[in-house]
Amino acid sequence: MIAALRDATSFLTRVPLPAREGFDLAGAAWAFPVVGAGVGAVVGTVAWSGHLLLPTLVAATLAVLAEVVLTGALHLDGLADCADGCGGHDRATRLRIMKDHAVGVYGAAAVVLALLLQVAAVHALLGALDGWGVVAVLAAVGAVSRSVMLPVALRLPSARPDGTAGPLVRGLRPRQVLLAGGLGAASTLLVWPVGVWVALGVLLAAVVTPLLVGVWADRMLGGATGDVLGATAVLTQVTGLLAALVVLG
Repeated sequence: MIAALRDATSFLTRVPLPAREGFDLAGAAWAFPVVGAGVGAVVGTVAWSGHLLLPTLVAATLAVLAEVVLTGALHLDGLADCADGCGGHDRATRLRIMKDHAVGVYGAAAVVLALLLQVAAVHALLGALDGWGVVAVLAAVGAVSRSVMLPVALRLPSARPDGTAGPLVRGLRPRQVLLAGGLGAASTLLVWPVGVWVALGVLLAAVVTPLLVGVWADRMLGGATGDVLGATAVLTQVTGLLAALVVLG
């Protein structure tokens, strides 16, 4: 269990942990939502503590910046590559574009819009909830957004076996996906004091968004890549926050 948490933390964040022999990404998959909840809790704590000292918009921006630094923009990089890949005319071209480290106009626009939506959402949460509510929503969204990458990885074949997510896609087992999904769903219990409908809104976003991303990846790429999984996490995070705000009114 400790080894899995370390491997998941090493993969999903930039927390400086010593290298471990026998690194097993697929075996650590169940811990993705645990790490995601931790990241979300840090973001919520930064947002609320900053809100006590600074203007709300500044606090929200610093909170999102904290997530970018903590995760090394790992998932945002996947979103950018997927957006750039949309410009390809066939699967091979899209995969080649996505493998290129250069970021194009589509990718830059996707990242900017995702960050703007995250900052706006955190800003709105700070105006609508107390400290615990903000931390709870962001922790739950962080957990479910990391857990929903796994059904996409399990359902789709690996579009690029030699890619970063190749070991995850090939080695993933249904029991790990079920456990991660259960932990992600359980994290929404944190939101129940804020409102049951808020929790259900987050869960709905966590069901619909990866389904849509999976359909897109299957049709456009013929399978999943690490970029697809990263894009799934970012888009689920954004839609989860928006769903919570819709319910909060």
